[in-house]
Amino acid sequence: MADMTGWSVERLHGDHAQALREARVLYDSETAHQRLRVFENPTFGRVLTLDGVVQVTEGDNAIYHEMLTHVPILAHGAVRRVLIIGGGDGGMAREVLRHAGVEHVTMVEIDAGVVAFSKDYLPGVSQGAFDDPRLDLVIADGAEFMKTAAGFDVIIVDSTDPVGPGEVLFTDSFYGHARRALADGGILVTQNGVPFLQGEELTNTMRAFKALFSDWGCYTATVPTYSGGPMAFGWGTDGAARDVDLATLTARFDAAGLAPFYYTPEVHKAAFALPGYIARLLP
Repeated sequence: MADMTGWSVERLHGDHAQALREARVLYDSETAHQRLRVFENPTFGRVLTLDGVVQVTEGDNAIYHEMLTHVPILAHGAVRRVLIIGGGDGGMAREVLRHAGVEHVTMVEIDAGVVAFSKDYLPGVSQGAFDDPRLDLVIADGAEFMKTAAGFDVIIVDSTDPVGPGEVLFTDSFYGHARRALADGGILVTQNGVPFLQGEELTNTMRAFKALFSDWGCYTATVPTYSGGPMAFGWGTDGAARDVDLATLTARFDAAGLAPFYYTPEVHKAAFALPGYIARLLP
């Protein structure tokens, strides 16, 4: 076997691994929930891993965060209250709070350690989001919080993969509570992994969404450090937000004054066009 000293090797999948070179390790510690590491990579900048699995990088995090925020917010068109489950690095809150019309964001993160060291070691990801008065940070179990949540226009599930602390965020009961927590016309979006390597994860989520929502499905984006092909994001709503036309999206985008790295209204519309192998994973 090749010597991988100086490399962070992710073995999330049984038949596939990826490695990122560690130019410098900045942080390595275990919390009550998971092992946190931050290192620098020449291409991706600072990289955060939880239990050896890449969670966020300075280089490409904008793709993931923009597509889980701007897609539902601009599709809805009148979002005031947003709930983020997870998102301890602050990147999701950062993108949600770029929308001036958003009045209140509740972010529920199970691990205070993630937030604390993200502020110290990944300030370029949150970009001051934790200091925004519209953000209410709650350190709690997201699944338990969801049981009593209500009145949110958009709910974003920024979970880890369905192992360890993140596993409960992929259950039918959790999605059912999320559906009840949405306001009229509200939208639920979720992180659903890389379908080429995690097809069962997407199928199981979509089976639950099909039972809960009149409009359900997924859309995709390609995030380099989530290797194995496009990532899937679950979409569920009882409104007509998916049908918004390109002209309306463009007008909302221009009015919001956004300058994204990845998102455009055209990308938004195209993201719902699924490759055949992903479409066949939907029930």
